[in-house]
Amino acid sequence: MAAILTSSRCIPRHLCRISTNNVKTASKQISAQTRSKHVLPNARNTRPLVAAKALTQSNSSALCERQILLEQSRSFRATSVVCDDVQTVLSPPFADSITEGDIRWEKAVGDTVSEDEVVAEIETDKTSIPVPSPGAGVIEEFLVEDGDTVVAKTPLFKIRMGGAGDAPAPKAVEVPSPAASAPPPAAPAPAASVGPIPTTPPPPPPMPTAPMSSTPTSAVKPTPRSDEGPAPSIPGLRSETRVKMNRMRLRIAERLKEAQNSCAMLTTFNEVDMTNIMEMRKTYKDAFMKKHNIKLGFMSAFLKASAVALKEQPSVNAVIDNKEIVYRDYVDISVAVATPKGLVVPVLRDLDNLNYAEIEQALNEIGEKARGGNLAIEDMDGGTFTISNGGVFGSMFGTPIINPPQSAILGMHAIFNRPMAVDGKVEIRPMMYIALTYDHRLIDGREAVTFLKRIKSGVEDPRTLLLDI
Repeated sequence: MAAILTSSRCIPRHLCRISTNNVKTASKQISAQTRSKHVLPNARNTRPLVAAKALTQSNSSALCERQILLEQSRSFRATSVVCDDVQTVLSPPFADSITEGDIRWEKAVGDTVSEDEVVAEIETDKTSIPVPSPGAGVIEEFLVEDGDTVVAKTPLFKIRMGGAGDAPAPKAVEVPSPAASAPPPAAPAPAASVGPIPTTPPPPPPMPTAPMSSTPTSAVKPTPRSDEGPAPSIPGLRSETRVKMNRMRLRIAERLKEAQNSCAMLTTFNEVDMTNIMEMRKTYKDAFMKKHNIKLGFMSAFLKASAVALKEQPSVNAVIDNKEIVYRDYVDISVAVATPKGLVVPVLRDLDNLNYAEIEQALNEIGEKARGGNLAIEDMDGGTFTISNGGVFGSMFGTPIINPPQSAILGMHAIFNRPMAVDGKVEIRPMMYIALTYDHRLIDGREAVTFLKRIKSGVEDPRTLLLDI
């Protein structure tokens, strides 16, 4: 018993020392008591009997004390089973404009995950919200199915914290010995007995007396085989596949149709000579890269020109709210970005106060977020105007659709070399078509055309933006 107490890692050392001494004392006293039982009770050994009774009482108290110490030792014991607690992970809180989303699992039950590793994603109308693991552990159970609709603080899954997957030990591969693997030689078959050769032919079989049954060919059905697998694919077979639309794509479809139904959309066009802006980019791209550690592109020129034009034409920056017109004194431009999950429009704030370098840095930040799927709801809220650059995909011409509740959208297209009349001469110039779709309920043709011409002049000659002319 003393060995059991001293071997426990969970009992303090001083308690183990006390319990060991008590056990030794009790053992000595029990031995003395046992010897005293063999002494005859007379006048000389009456006193030892009294002492033996006292020793018995002290032994009982020592045993009770040892039992208490054992009970206390159980409370000090800690094992890995106690540490492996199971936690239930809830869905994260949503933004005010989002009420629900569809869950998509990235892991499976039994997978080992680390802390902050993404277990699932909740696809909402605007973005995907990741659901990370609260710590390292093993996924025990999924509480919702893949594709189910969840709201904020919905129990999603259970995870055993600190656990490692109970992977089965690899079994040793038994290599059969050559002697065991070789089949035993087959016993020679007995020779067939050869009888006498028949001299007469066998009798013919009797002819059937009943008429033969005739079954039509259409009534004959082939017997299906139980082990027959799926039918092989036939080359050239025309097939269809149905895939459920995600919530972002559904929301995009609703908003586009809403824009067509509610806005009186009209599109005006113009073309931009990209010669000067391309020469400026070619001249200063290395110095710009060296100072700001970012490339100089064409998007910053269109964003800056649009910000100036929005200040000069406040109706393009306004919006209709019921029976009122809301004019904004700030410029927040949404930039359409194509992602595998759908089209997103992160917003660049206060562009009228930013220069080319600051605009390029802001573009780079939202581009990295969009490619990594890390755009938050706050990155896409608001926006007074939208720019869509279909030219990166080679689009030459197109009419963009307004992003409600905004009132206008600018469409950029690809740059192509085309013959142009310059000072009475025909020259090959890099040209780009631009299109402005606007809500004719709020914006008249004069404001729309003037707005588009201001963008054209600001891109063709950026000096007009610096001189405010």
